[in-house]
Amino acid sequence: MGFHHAVKIGQNLHCYLWTGQGNNCNTTLLSHVLRGERPHMLVDPGHDRNELGEPCFDSLAQAIAKDGFKIEDIGLVVCTHSHPDHFEAVDALVDRGALLALSHEEYEFLQGQGKMFYSVFSAHLPRAKPYFYLNEGELDLGSGNKLNIKVLLTPGHSPGSICLYLEDEKILLSGDVIFSSSVGRTDFPGGDTSQLCQSIERLSQLDLEYIVPGHNTEAGNIIFGKDDIKENFRMVKLFFSDG
Repeated sequence: MGFHHAVKIGQNLHCYLWTGQGNNCNTTLLSHVLRGERPHMLVDPGHDRNELGEPCFDSLAQAIAKDGFKIEDIGLVVCTHSHPDHFEAVDALVDRGALLALSHEEYEFLQGQGKMFYSVFSAHLPRAKPYFYLNEGELDLGSGNKLNIKVLLTPGHSPGSICLYLEDEKILLSGDVIFSSSVGRTDFPGGDTSQLCQSIERLSQLDLEYIVPGHNTEAGNIIFGKDDIKENFRMVKLFFSDG
C-alpha cells in the first residue's frame, strides 16, 4: 500500500503528498528539466522509514513509477533543508547516480547542530555531500531548460532553508517555511522566529497561483488561487508573528 497521493500541476510538476500516519514530507518531481540520461529533478525525498516504520521512500518510488517515471532517471535532488523528514533518503538517490544540491548554510548546519536530529529521531545520517550549493537567484539547470526556477534563501525554520519559485508558472515550493494555515517550527536547534517571519513576509510579496508546502496540515495541503494564498499569508502573519 502506498502512502503518497499524486497531484500534477502544469506540464512538468508532479507533487507527491504524504498521507501516512507518521511524519514525512511532501515531495515534488520536476520532469524532463535536465539534459542527459537522467532528466528529472526531485525536491525533498523525505525519510527512508519514519518513526512508525512506514516505508516512506519505497512508497515514493512506487508513486513515481505509477506516473511513468523511474527513480534511476532522477539526475538532481534538491533539498529545502536537512531535517531527516526531508533529507534522510538522499543516499538512496545519490547511490543511483543523482547529484545533490543544498544551501551552503544548511550543509554547515548539518555538520554541527543538525546532526542531533538524526540521533534524536533514530534516523540515518546521509553520507552524501552536495555536488553544488544552492545560492540566491536563478537555478541554472543547463541549456534547453524552459523552467524559470529561482532559489530563495528563507531561514527561520532552519538556518539554511530555501524555497523554490517557478516564476513563470507562479508556483512556490515552500518547504517548511509556510503551510496551509500554519508555519514551520522554530523551537528546533537553529530555528529563529524573527528570521522566519521575515522570510514569510518576503514570500508574501511574490506573484503566486500555487503554494506546495513541505507538509500537509489539518487545514489543507496545496494552496491555490491568488485570493486563498493572500488570505493564508494574512492569517499566518496575524497569528504567528514574533511580536
